[in-house]
Amino acid sequence: MTEELLYAGKAKSVYGSDRADELIVVFRDDITAFDGGKKDVIAGKGEFNARVSARLYDLLEGRGIPTHFIALEGPARMRVRRLKMIPLEVIVRNIAAGSLVRRYPFVEGTPLDPPLIVIDYKDDSLHDPMLNDDIILALGLLTREELGEVKRFALRVNEVLQELFADLGIQLVDFKIEFGRDADGKIRLGDEISMDSMRLWDIRTGASLDKDVYRFEKGDVLATYGQVASRILGED
Repeated sequence: MTEELLYAGKAKSVYGSDRADELIVVFRDDITAFDGGKKDVIAGKGEFNARVSARLYDLLEGRGIPTHFIALEGPARMRVRRLKMIPLEVIVRNIAAGSLVRRYPFVEGTPLDPPLIVIDYKDDSLHDPMLNDDIILALGLLTREELGEVKRFALRVNEVLQELFADLGIQLVDFKIEFGRDADGKIRLGDEISMDSMRLWDIRTGASLDKDVYRFEKGDVLATYGQVASRILGED
């Protein structure tokens, strides 16, 4: 049976599967930055992101965080539960960097304790505007109870990932995650967790280990992604 393409994003394509409640996500080698203003294709990048996402979803599921992940079915192919995605980007920030420094009087590298949770409306045409709780509730995107649950999940994800990365010699500066509802209305972590969606610094050298290498032409993107993947996956 030919899988039907349901959605093609900037770096992933989503297909129907042999089960109505499951989808196939293919991680492509496309890479973009600046709302799609910068685009390239880097052979092998999709596989690194898929394998890292699978490993991190597996870890998070083991720590009690529900996700859409079912199995990795190929080098860059993931089977997931079908979710109705919530158009929000939930960003957890441990260190001041990126847009937080550009938009507010933070000094880059300043630790944020407790971590900040920033929620943006996912819409490139509006440049992903930041929302507050009242706007989220007024738009009907989440109930008050769901909003609390999403924030608790986000902070728990942060705790688990910080612990993992610290052991790998990596500082988790910030990351973006997305959520959706499954067929039973349960909120689950969706999308991906990879070098495309995290800001990572090497603890020893301070070097960027994420998509900032591509955004700001800091070095070899594929080599950087491969280095992070090898640490996370425990492979040479």
